[in-house]
Amino acid sequence: MKNIDIKGHMESDQRPKLSIIIPMKNEAVNIDPLFQRLFPVLHDLSVPFEVICIDDGSTDGTLEELKRHLKSHPELAILSFARNFGQHAAVMAGFEQAKGEWIITLDADLQNPPEEIPNLVAAFKEGHDLIGTYREGRQDPFFRRFASDLVNRMTRKISGVSIKDFGCMLRGYTRDIAKQLAHQKDYRIFIPALATLFAKNPVEIPVSHAPRTAGVSKYSFLKLLSLQLDLMTSLSLAPLRFLFFTGSIIAILGISFGFLLILLRLILGPDWAAQGIFTLFAVLFILIGGQFIAFGLLGEYIGRIFKEIRGHPSYVIREIYRGRSEDSQINKTDGSHP
Repeated sequence: MKNIDIKGHMESDQRPKLSIIIPMKNEAVNIDPLFQRLFPVLHDLSVPFEVICIDDGSTDGTLEELKRHLKSHPELAILSFARNFGQHAAVMAGFEQAKGEWIITLDADLQNPPEEIPNLVAAFKEGHDLIGTYREGRQDPFFRRFASDLVNRMTRKISGVSIKDFGCMLRGYTRDIAKQLAHQKDYRIFIPALATLFAKNPVEIPVSHAPRTAGVSKYSFLKLLSLQLDLMTSLSLAPLRFLFFTGSIIAILGISFGFLLILLRLILGPDWAAQGIFTLFAVLFILIGGQFIAFGLLGEYIGRIFKEIRGHPSYVIREIYRGRSEDSQINKTDGSHP
């Protein structure tokens, strides 16, 4: 993956054992309650940790609110994107910068409670290298649950990856898997599905789910559709092949219809054929089928080329801020290259 870091790279005096990655876009109202619950949980784990928050082009003061916590939380690091690049790009940036052996991704909206993190750490200690989660007792509105279930079903069929809940952000990755993902060239990859290719001992565990108490969801209906399109195009060429097979079927039906018309015209005479209108329909079906076949074949080749040549950056980091204290795992930086 090709990434651009304008201000530099993170350095650490002591490598943390656990890295928490939290993408944020317009989550200013959630930062205080999130940190009030997150940091006590992490301190109770008694392992060195870092918390990496990625400001994904927020416009509500999220970055300023995060910077306010730098002095009180020396384990905190902030990556500020130059603009909005999306949640997946933010996670990839966190993977690239994370120094922990265990890496956990978390949403900022508290719908996945930070109190579930010890369960993922326990799974890491049992030797699992990829920890998926599925939400029990979901508190989302009916439309969100319905759309999520539809996306999960379609993604399982398209990708062949048996994950119960593709949309749950609370997940765990070992450092090796996270770095493999960060080095992928395709910036539209679907992280949970691709991670299964690198995992030797994956596991899925249930986690609790809570209603959003502040802010608004960033996934509108159009964004859910866009996400599904990304899933389909990043995981397989099935949509293009569907066009090819659809065109083939239409062409076969058109040819069969044409033979039937010729046979009936010979048997019943020219008046039955409505002065050739039915024949025109048969020719039209054949041509439409041929076009779909051509589009499908062209799409197959273009899709393969597109997968190979995409080289634009998946994100641009404008600034990096770090907590500062004598015993901190992450030191403050002026943003210059080391």
